[in-house]
Amino acid sequence: MTESGEWHAIALIGALDTKGHEVAYVRDRVAERGHPTIVIDTGVMGDPRIPLGPGDIPASVVAEAAGTSLPALRARADRGEAVAAMARGAEVVLRRLYEERHTVTGQRRISGAMGLGGSAGVTISSRALAALPVGVPKLLISTLPPGGTTTFDGLGDLMMLPSVTDIAGVNRLSRPILTNAAGAIAGAVEAARTVMDTSHDGDCPVVGASMFGNTTRLVEGARALLEARGFEVVTFHAVGSGGRTMERLAADGFLSGVLDVTTTEWADELCGGVLSAGPSRLDAAGIRGIPQVLAPGCLDMVNFVTMESVPARYREDPARRFYVWNPQVTLMRTNPEECAALGRILAEKANASVGPVEVLFPMRGLSILDSIGERGPEPFWWPDADSALRESLRAHLRSSIPLHEVDANINDDAFIEASVKAMLRVFSASR
Repeated sequence: MTESGEWHAIALIGALDTKGHEVAYVRDRVAERGHPTIVIDTGVMGDPRIPLGPGDIPASVVAEAAGTSLPALRARADRGEAVAAMARGAEVVLRRLYEERHTVTGQRRISGAMGLGGSAGVTISSRALAALPVGVPKLLISTLPPGGTTTFDGLGDLMMLPSVTDIAGVNRLSRPILTNAAGAIAGAVEAARTVMDTSHDGDCPVVGASMFGNTTRLVEGARALLEARGFEVVTFHAVGSGGRTMERLAADGFLSGVLDVTTTEWADELCGGVLSAGPSRLDAAGIRGIPQVLAPGCLDMVNFVTMESVPARYREDPARRFYVWNPQVTLMRTNPEECAALGRILAEKANASVGPVEVLFPMRGLSILDSIGERGPEPFWWPDADSALRESLRAHLRSSIPLHEVDANINDDAFIEASVKAMLRVFSASR
């Protein structure tokens, strides 16, 4: 393979001591489509079943990237330790390959990646593939069903292809599956070259906005006003995976600003709901200094599935308020104590920001359900709980961060306009 041919390659991740022939088959099918490949060997216990090419990455390099060595892993003979180490190393190696650019053409070393394997292969490949930014083609072919890939961090653009048979030989059943996989990753790379631009260095800054069904009117209204002012707004459904994806894009530098007005995933994280985005939610924009506007959108609710799925300690509490949003979504109202805790958390996240940040608080409710409707109070209207959240925010925010109390519900026009004005202010301050 020539030096020029190694650029814009497709990375193939697999344990060559057990899956060497299968990886080689996929490599050859990808090459038939005109794409160079870089094979990343993650096998530990045996020697590769196929020879590595000059641009391929041997298992010894993967182990070293994880802070260990292949002889050390073999000597300890601990399968769990070996898989964990090769997962760490594959993540580092794949990210390095992606970030490497040709000094003349600017081409990236790789433009897509694919992993294949069983349970260990999924653990290793999914962690590595998750290191690539959204929009970079990534495919995982595995013996496990999609629901079994719990090691993948929820990034939404991973393509999954069940292998149907075990990945143990190239035969009349596995051959068409592996061929399809090669065609899928090659086709995705070809398509991505024409549409994906993550630089946003031009005149259209990208703003990430968090949205929920109970804040749709707010985010849609703000999006229209911001786009009229030259922004591009990308919305993320605040259901756990959406929050994690927005955090990842902020960390990768894809976003120029964050309108994080639906921070509801923290209510699930605090109370054990099903839509948590984890404890690092609200970290990335602050760490990178990206201008952000924060609001406690839908912090009045915790998400469960059916009423039977609600933990007994909540379900049996007579003071608890519940609302069945649909047959698969049961919402629980956060109480004053939980709201006070959420206010402190939101303040601490804002305080950690090294860039411009403003916080807005809707005085007439945090969601559709936390409002006064035409027929009176909605089910989650609880002024004492909202007041506990607001007072906690005020007590814990550092003095240099503005806290704007807007006399409106979070979905009212006044709050929409206040959110947009705040976004324009923080963006201007960052310039």
